Amino acid sequence: MTLTRVLPALVLPLLMLSPALAQDRVVPSSQGQIQLSYAPIVQHVQPAVVNVYAAKVVQNRNPFLNDPIFRQFFGQQPAEQMQRSLGSGVMVDPSGLVVTNNHVIEGADQIKVSLSDKREFEADVVLKDSRSDLAVLRLKDVKEKFPTLEFANSDNAQVGDIVLAIGNPFGVGQTVTHGIISALARTQVGITDYQFFIQTDAAINPGNSGGALVDMTGKLVGINTAIFSRSGGSQGIGFAIPANMVRVVVASARGGSAAVKRPWLGAKLQAVTPEIAETLGMKRPAGALVANVTPGSPAARAGLKISDLIVAIDGQAIDDGNAFDYRFATRPLGGVAQIDVQRGGKPVRLSVPLETAPDTGRDEIVLKSRSPFQGAKVANISPALADELHLDSTAEGVVVTALADDAPAANIGFQKGDIILAVNGQQIAKTSDLERVTRDPARLWRIVVVRGGQQINVTLGG
Repeated sequence: MTLTRVLPALVLPLLMLSPALAQDRVVPSSQGQIQLSYAPIVQHVQPAVVNVYAAKVVQNRNPFLNDPIFRQFFGQQPAEQMQRSLGSGVMVDPSGLVVTNNHVIEGADQIKVSLSDKREFEADVVLKDSRSDLAVLRLKDVKEKFPTLEFANSDNAQVGDIVLAIGNPFGVGQTVTHGIISALARTQVGITDYQFFIQTDAAINPGNSGGALVDMTGKLVGINTAIFSRSGGSQGIGFAIPANMVRVVVASARGGSAAVKRPWLGAKLQAVTPEIAETLGMKRPAGALVANVTPGSPAARAGLKISDLIVAIDGQAIDDGNAFDYRFATRPLGGVAQIDVQRGGKPVRLSVPLETAPDTGRDEIVLKSRSPFQGAKVANISPALADELHLDSTAEGVVVTALADDAPAANIGFQKGDIILAVNGQQIAKTSDLERVTRDPARLWRIVVVRGGQQINVTLGG
């Protein structure tokens, strides 16, 4: 089974040339120039692009297996099956660090990495980041140095630049395709939290996920992650995560962190609609409108206010909230970001400190008592968790952070991000409150939940 991300209409859940050549963009002027080859670039890049094989054991949940008549005719079926997926990856550190898509290895019990010379290594997951759909692996039991790709500054990419996509489409083996950058800063794709994709017409197919998109200097411009397709195959619209986001994730993995450390703004942003733009006297909808500011956050300390319109960060124009989220998330921690806003029609520049969100007191637990919450992982809401789950920045209480597929809580309909306010008339302020309440058996469960900002009252039989 191959894995890739295919977007609607059909959803099925990449240096031998001088760097100066990349700066002097020229159109071929002779037949000789047209016949030039990409082979030197490919020869340099290929050793650093790998295949990623992931496998996980899944329980066979066929209800007919419980029927003795079914077993009489069809035999005893295995209770467990091995589910396999295939993707690509890029070596980013000589010690054996590989970056790939998170969806390639999600839930895997075993991961193997195959190099271009056909050698295979088992690999451990160093870091997974579902928000960017990236994961970093480390090859096990290796003592050699591996070829790697250098990161390009993806902010310097331009529409029309020639790029090569390298990966393992359909499991046929390492394949190189070429095309151009078709568009930049695609923010309405709906794949990850940080939507700011490079679009390319270089052929990308199932199995290319996690592979390299490289420029004409052999540097990594992005990680191929999705295609738009009606057939499941390439139709000339592929998307790659920009190298500057990949760089942030890899830096966290190199630093030994189990989670990606990013700057925290501490403000909720909303889109500028045509109606809002008209109210503000704007020629076109652009920028990100501040809807809420968390007290004590970097945004609050910098002086950001509700109704401020963010139009630029460090001199880079902001078209919408997704663009701001990406730009802000890729800024290095420890410094400041200069944010330009329009306030009452006048320009204001603010200096926002680049620091991580506080993440203390989560007290994350898995509820095991027989109750509607059995099998749910819950945590106290911290600023970091609220930012991660896209909750209101002022939210407090207990939130569902994960659900096992076969857990009663999942079967009932609870979802990741649900905030539990009350159970059987008792307010839930901490995970210990919820754990205590669920220890007491009840025939009737009255539960108050907040989902997507809306309060829901649920009554369940015990």
